[in-house]
Formats: sequence, structure tokens, C-alpha cells
Amino acid sequence: MSCRVVVLLSGRGSNFQAIVEAKLPIEIIAVISNRPQAAGLAFAHEHGLKTVALDHTVHAEREAFDMQLADEIERHQPDLVVLAGYMRILSPAFINRFEGRLLNIHPSLLPMFPGLKTH
Repeated sequence: MSCRVVVLLSGRGSNFQAIVEAKLPIEIIAVISNRPQAAGLAFAHEHGLKTVALDHTVHAEREAFDMQLADEIERHQPDLVVLAGYMRILSPAFINRFEGRLLNIHPSLLPMFPGLKTH
């Protein structure tokens, strides 16, 4: 049985494209973006993957958007949530809800640019 993965992205989706092209033994069950016009959604659609656009700008507070995002992710029942170029900081409640099931791809020069509150 392969790992069921939901991918989150915000833009081109170059990290997501690399995952698809690597032909990993995973099942990408949905690709979700906080930006409806994200190019990564078009790439996912071209590859026959389910896409969901949730516009974060319609929410006044981060927590409200994160709740909507978390509910959408849960509908797909993933084993793993991969943040592949997802450019929003997630709320503590979101992180706690998916504890042990989050993988963030942060392409940068480490340790010079580690991101926010890395572990």
C-alpha cells in the first residue's frame, strides 16, 4: 500500500513537479493551493490529479483559513501532507492537527537560511 499524500503549494509548483517526475512510490491524492491562479495547479490538472484552490484572501484571520484548509485536507484522508513551496506560515492549531504527518520542503542554503522556528 502506497503512502497517500496531499500536496500544498502556492506558486509554480517546481518542488511539486520534481516529486511527480521522481515517480516516487506514493499516491498524490490532492494538490491544494492558497492561490487560485497558482501554476502548480495547472501542472497537477495536466497530470490527472485532483486540484483544490482555497483563496486565503477571503479570510480576515489566518486561523479561519487554516481551519478551512485543514478540513479540506482531512476530506482526503492523507497519510502525509507535503508543503512543496507553500508560502504561508501555518497556525499552531494547524500544525497540531497534523502532527507527525507534515513534511515541509524548504530549499535554501542551510544553516544560513533555516526558515522560521526550525527544529
